[in-house]
Amino acid sequence: MYPSAILRSGRSAWKGPFFVAFPNIREALANNTPIKTDARSCTILPNFVGIRFLVHNGKDYVPVTVTQDMVGHKLGEFSHTRKRFVYKHTKNK
Repeated sequence: MYPSAILRSGRSAWKGPFFVAFPNIREALANNTPIKTDARSCTILPNFVGIRFLVHNGKDYVPVTVTQDMVGHKLGEFSHTRKRFVYKHTKNK
C-alpha cells in the first residue's frame, strides 16, 4: 500500500495505516475548502498534502493545513487539546 519508511511504526504492517475515507477530498483540493472532521486518529497520507482540515479538539475545530512533513503522522497531533498554562500576574508586582 504505502512504503513503511513514510509511516510510523505504531501499527502493525499487515494492517496498514488507519485512515478515514473523506468523500469530498477532490472538491476540497479544487476549491480549497476545509474538510471538517472528528477523526483525530486518521493517518495523514501523501494525497492529503495541500488540503485544509478542521480537526476537532474537544471544544472547537482547529484549522490544519497539511504539508509534506506531516505525512505519516496523525491529524490529532496538530490540533492541541489543552491550553497553555499562564500564571496570573497580581497588581502588586
